[in-house]
Amino acid sequence: MQQVRSIFLSDIHLGTKACQAKHLLEFLKAYSSEQVFLLGDIIDLWSMSRGGVHWDADQNTFVQKMLRRARHGEKVIFIPGNHDEAIREYVGSSFGDVVVAHEHIHTAADGRRYLLIHGDEFDQVTRHHRWVAIMGDKAYDMLVSLNIYLSWLRRTLKRPGYWSLAGYAKRKVKTAVNFIFNFEDSVIRHAREQGLDGAICGHIHWPMIKEVEGLIYLNCGDWVDSCTAIVEHLDGRMELIHWNATHTAAPALNPEQTIIKQLI
Repeated sequence: MQQVRSIFLSDIHLGTKACQAKHLLEFLKAYSSEQVFLLGDIIDLWSMSRGGVHWDADQNTFVQKMLRRARHGEKVIFIPGNHDEAIREYVGSSFGDVVVAHEHIHTAADGRRYLLIHGDEFDQVTRHHRWVAIMGDKAYDMLVSLNIYLSWLRRTLKRPGYWSLAGYAKRKVKTAVNFIFNFEDSVIRHAREQGLDGAICGHIHWPMIKEVEGLIYLNCGDWVDSCTAIVEHLDGRMELIHWNATHTAAPALNPEQTIIKQLI
């Protein structure tokens, strides 16, 4: 088990068949930390409200593991996203020592300060056209369901690794790519207005570490398409971990360099 200072997770989507809880548990067994930040869409209340509840033993184990870590003194902060927005009513409260917050400013070991958010407030579709977001969510669910069968076929054909149909569609659709770039710019602009050194978020299922005009943008990705997380090492360096069949990792971020990693 590798000791790190912080783990940042987002978009786990507990309660759905697409949730890769088994891989997430493998990742958590490999990394021990002082603190865990859950950056939204941890529980998919949208999907569950449509009657599509799927809650297996691995998902339950993840919840118990977070509660146990918090109970044993590890800082665990939960920042709800749009899929678990109902929990925003409990901002300022604690559930079994897990603190619920709207956002959080994290000071890394190297002194850099990061804004921790989910990020849906910078998604204009989610904010102003909720019905479009819901329709898009249903279409996304269809892609994910189809991907389950494609994954079975890949295993049958002994093809290594995990391949995401939804991630492939994002990379190929120009409007999706433009949306991602606009989202990143909005998040960094907000962090800059607060005088911070960067931002760590989720929401768009697009894992990334990059430098934008002197500020650091980090996106945790998700545990549906990409199985990724951000870890902070004991010296403050940030690393994007891609936990799939090969357990690859992006190089740790040296804040003096510009690093762009796309690991879907």
